[in-house]
Amino acid sequence: MSDNSGCKHGGFCGGKGKETMKAGVWGINPVAIQVLGICSALAVTTTMMNSLVMSLALTFVCVGSNLFVSLLRDVTPRRIRMIAEVAIIATFVIIFDLLLKAFYFEMSEQLGPYVGLIITNCIVMGRAEAFALQNPPVVSIVDGLANGIGYTIVLCAVGFFRELFGAGQLFGITIFETTSKGGWYPQNVVMILAPGAFITLGFLIALYNYLSGANDPDKEATS
Repeated sequence: MSDNSGCKHGGFCGGKGKETMKAGVWGINPVAIQVLGICSALAVTTTMMNSLVMSLALTFVCVGSNLFVSLLRDVTPRRIRMIAEVAIIATFVIIFDLLLKAFYFEMSEQLGPYVGLIITNCIVMGRAEAFALQNPPVVSIVDGLANGIGYTIVLCAVGFFRELFGAGQLFGITIFETTSKGGWYPQNVVMILAPGAFITLGFLIALYNYLSGANDPDKEATS
């Protein structure tokens, strides 16, 4: 028996919710597997706090836009669907940006235009077009949340290594006392700069693919 959300009673969307969550976080992780949204993964991950706030922004937008795209999917003319999707996404981006400016202005200044660029982020637009447009609201929310979590895992992992080895800190708290402050750790400037982001993300993507078996020929042959 199904309700209006498309979920069956007695299960998490009839099992589809669990599959959707697992796919977004692990199986088809938007950054590590699909290699989407890497501009922000490279640009804002100099610190863990930046990574967390950016991840929260994308998750908020992805969940909200998926919900409304799904709710309006039966009344949105196909020929203007992408315009409608962009308008919905832009609305949630503006809401988050205003909240960030109101309650955490310093972070808003640090992230600069990157929150606004979520409007054109491939992850958000891709989930709205490929999933929310064909699925009911509840499971669409799950999909948005799953992809947001998958994005968060990768972004925070990159931010962890870049801040720790680049500045010897985590969340601004000193872990390794750098030589510039009289300590023992020679600051690794490369990790703070763009090459450090590329190197770190490259290793994380390779590790993710190895652990998930995404490039396993036997797995691909049987799937």
